[in-house]
Amino acid sequence: MDLRYGINPQQRAAGAEPVQPGQWPVRVLQGSPSYINMLDALNSWQLVLEASRALNRPAAASFKHVSPAGAALAGPVDAVTAELYGVDPDRIGPLTSAYLRARDSDPKSSYGDFVAVSHPVDAELADLLARVVCDGIIAPGYAPGTTAVLGRKKNGRFLVLEADTAYAPPRQESREVFGLRLTQQRDEQAVYAGLLDDVVCGTLSTGATEDLLLGLATLRYTQSNSVCYLRGGQTLGIGAGQQSRVDCTRLAGAKVDTWWLRRHPAVRALAFRPEVRRQERINWQIRFIEGDLTPDETARLSTALSAPAPELTDSQRTDWLAGLHDVAFVSDGALPFRDNVDHAHRHGVSCIAEPGGSIRATEVEDACREHGIALARTGLRLFHH
Repeated sequence: MDLRYGINPQQRAAGAEPVQPGQWPVRVLQGSPSYINMLDALNSWQLVLEASRALNRPAAASFKHVSPAGAALAGPVDAVTAELYGVDPDRIGPLTSAYLRARDSDPKSSYGDFVAVSHPVDAELADLLARVVCDGIIAPGYAPGTTAVLGRKKNGRFLVLEADTAYAPPRQESREVFGLRLTQQRDEQAVYAGLLDDVVCGTLSTGATEDLLLGLATLRYTQSNSVCYLRGGQTLGIGAGQQSRVDCTRLAGAKVDTWWLRRHPAVRALAFRPEVRRQERINWQIRFIEGDLTPDETARLSTALSAPAPELTDSQRTDWLAGLHDVAFVSDGALPFRDNVDHAHRHGVSCIAEPGGSIRATEVEDACREHGIALARTGLRLFHH
């Protein structure tokens, strides 16, 4: 298969071929994929397939630059998300709900995302995707007429891939870097509830267990170091690719706070002019929450609003953030210091799953006990590079 180009447009000679001759894990139904498109598609498909199988519910992921911006299971869509995307939360189907919940985790980053869903695309999801900015989708099938709807996006350049659910990858995998071929055994460890049996303090509810399992499936396909916060079957913040784990924890925690503050009455009261597009509204909401607008941004926000912006004081922020509870936290590697626990606690975390085994494991456990956080040690590292 010829690819449109490599990682960068100047890398014109690019292609893909199956490791096992004649056995393709995906096929292209529409568009011409690039190298990064294929990386996003193959990683995101594995994530949603694994999450759906582990939790027996439809799953979706929103991918950007080979890491998920968000991932979620089918579930309730709250009023904020429903209003933003113009859907009826009481009538929405499971697959569409999974994608909306995944995209709403970090809607700024999900702009122009690559979509993955665990079940065949139906008319409802195709109609939604026709109205949002995304670059492509991978799914195990498409209901009649849906590929035609999607094919009209981006003047026919929208990428539609169909995954083969029966495909079994080879047990050995390799990559070439600077003339050297690196080979390793594929990680075939399944994500299942038994990984959370070693609860060293506290207890895990059914909902917490499900969130932690979704977190494990998500981080397996997120560039390391990585952590994620989850609640109610969806990610609230993912920190990826940082050299310091606590930087991941703080970065993802800031995304959690932004997600929760987008539900604050002052943010919901921002009165945008009708011509302001959805993504502009999202970006302005986030900048309003962040609060450090430049003079130019202040002027442009005023122009985008039909009424002055309401006040969102520091005390209002603090009070609102204190209302976020029952958040799960997962780390792809052992927590090396208790600072990760201390920061996670600030974002409503009530349970943590991590491999364990660091030389300061006792300090990490002590921090969890101090904050009333349940701690499960999986013994499973999930680095992804």
